Amino acid sequence: MRRVRIKGDVLCTLILLVLFCILLYAHQALTPIWETVRIEHVSTSSRALLGTPLKGMSLPSKPPNLPQCNPEPKLQAQAKPKSQSKPKGQMKLKQKDKKRKATTPKANIVPTLPQFDFEDYLRKKDQREFRMLIDQPEKCSGPEGAPYLLIAIKSVAADFDKRQVVRHTWGREGVVQKGVNIKTVFLLGVPQNVTALPLWDRLLEYESRTFRDILLWDFEDTFFNLTLKETHFLQWINMSCSKVKFIFKGDADVYVNIENILEMLDGRQIDQDLFVGDIILHAKPIRRRNSKYFVPEFIYGQGVYPSYAGGGGFVMSGHTALRLHMACKEVELFPIDDVFLGMCLLRIGLQPTRHEGFRTFGIVRPSAAPHLQVFDPCFYRELMVVHSLTVPQIWLMWNLLHDPSVRCHSHQGPTALPFKWKNKISTVAKTESNEDNDYEMRVFVKH
Repeated sequence: MRRVRIKGDVLCTLILLVLFCILLYAHQALTPIWETVRIEHVSTSSRALLGTPLKGMSLPSKPPNLPQCNPEPKLQAQAKPKSQSKPKGQMKLKQKDKKRKATTPKANIVPTLPQFDFEDYLRKKDQREFRMLIDQPEKCSGPEGAPYLLIAIKSVAADFDKRQVVRHTWGREGVVQKGVNIKTVFLLGVPQNVTALPLWDRLLEYESRTFRDILLWDFEDTFFNLTLKETHFLQWINMSCSKVKFIFKGDADVYVNIENILEMLDGRQIDQDLFVGDIILHAKPIRRRNSKYFVPEFIYGQGVYPSYAGGGGFVMSGHTALRLHMACKEVELFPIDDVFLGMCLLRIGLQPTRHEGFRTFGIVRPSAAPHLQVFDPCFYRELMVVHSLTVPQIWLMWNLLHDPSVRCHSHQGPTALPFKWKNKISTVAKTESNEDNDYEMRVFVKH
């Protein structure tokens, strides 16, 4: 038999060719598993940034015409041929994906809010008259007569809990000290998303029949339509409550010390102008598009707003409210209601008065006294209005302030000494020249 001798270079070539074929085969066989492992290590935040859900990713290991399998018992899955069974990497991938869905909080995915359509606002801003859907014609003409103090609260249809806590705490109607008569109304518009609150109109109608304090107009209840809520409330005052002596107007998430407000109003003339609150002076329009209070130059071209009161709460006389009603008819509508009311005040030539007891930006914990407990009933006892409180905090503060067992610094009862303001009223308004601090002052109530 004849021996075949192979040269060394030919032998090396054959060995390299065999190794190349093995590597190529291994690459094709392991690519699906590698892709699966790589996808498994993609974090949840990365998938959120990519905007592609893991469930919808197409894996290379899936055959092009693979029939969809039904989630039947495991025996059927095991009976299938190996060619139709899914790789182990995919099974692990689905199991891990289910665990991530169960453990990952939804707060990580922040939806992008649509930008306000100012052009559409300009087209519709001349529409100033809207039909009243729910009225309270006897609110100011009952047996007690016109109220001494009318409490008007801006609210939305879904915030029933906030209205309830106001009704049962500081916004309670009735006759208080010295025969002072107090009435309360809530100002609402049509919900922006009516599907989120089914039967909202019937719910508000029932709430109105029960409490007789709902005022509802036929305009969309949005942030930039709060100006319409302002003008329609002033119109309602002019038509149905023109003899009211004083008005407190504010938000539903505030705590109001009505006793202090009544003491401040004691002895004041009802036929004179009065507008007291947390007044802001020299505020600049916000030009950053990502801000909630962004106002472009073609809406407001000037560099400074007129003096205005923080919308958390302010007090005005009925005489001033009637004058503002006439002035607001002559002022062009502005999408921010606080600033719009400041324009109306400028129109009648009235300088609003700042009071230190109105904390419409909340209470800031001083950096020099980090131990100070700002959620202290003895501290709230000296204030008029505090903004940005939750429903439980309002309920708790009301009960603490009216609890005779609560003792303050002087170890006297909370009602033992009359409330006295000393040098607390000032006609000098708060200066907020920093653009970032005009509306976006971050405050926290810690307790």
